[in-house]
Amino acid sequence: MTRITEQPSKYRHLEKMPVEELTRNINNEDKLVALAIEKALPSLNKLIIAIVEKLKNGGRMFYLGAGSGGRLSVLDAIELPTTYGIEKGIVNVILAGGIPRLAEAREEMEDNVLEGWNELQQYSISEKDIVVGITASGTTPFVVGGLAECRKNNITTGCIVSNPDSPAAAQADYPVEVITGPEFVTGSTRMKCGTAQKMIFDIISTTTMIQLGRVEDNKMVNVLLINDKITDRAVKILMEKSGIAAYDEAKAILLKYGSVKKAMDHLQDK
Repeated sequence: MTRITEQPSKYRHLEKMPVEELTRNINNEDKLVALAIEKALPSLNKLIIAIVEKLKNGGRMFYLGAGSGGRLSVLDAIELPTTYGIEKGIVNVILAGGIPRLAEAREEMEDNVLEGWNELQQYSISEKDIVVGITASGTTPFVVGGLAECRKNNITTGCIVSNPDSPAAAQADYPVEVITGPEFVTGSTRMKCGTAQKMIFDIISTTTMIQLGRVEDNKMVNVLLINDKITDRAVKILMEKSGIAAYDEAKAILLKYGSVKKAMDHLQDK
């Protein structure tokens, strides 16, 4: 395989560049990310369709991640129960080094080829589920080993990588290769690769939740009412959807039923 993520930056002597030149060059590199994702959309679409099918049939999704990409997947997954009102445990992350030690960046755990599978077994992983490996290089033992064991046990797999023809892709039923090119700082895959991964997580989770019926029109009708800002937003959504003109009335109904979706179901049944 070609390790594009490790190829030298096309920019030299960064330490001699003024701030204006550094930021312009970094921004120019970042502009390439969306174009790289665009090229990968056909394979990404196939992965998302597989995820939706698994979740509709009572399965779960697991990100199996390491490094910056793994940590970014944690940030995406933890927001889904609040934003879309899904049960915790539907979308999960198995992170090299463990989520409780997220801020410590225990990179040495990436080299353990069996640990990913061992962690998945703690969740009673089965053929009903789908596991998506996250590794910029496509070679991380924690991820590759976990995906390989999943395939041995007939568990559907996907991956998100930034190098072509990687070991991770070879172990994935639905490989997604997003080739963003050499990094501005050579080998620093927290940059373009990380940006691409964050954008892809947004695409996967948002599209999946819409397909599962967690959004109506363009509104978060299942959002959990965890603070005043979100409650206010939900009240206004309910007013718009129901035709209720009085804010206080709409808020009282919303708080009684707990979500816009449930409140609307009640109102339509009356």
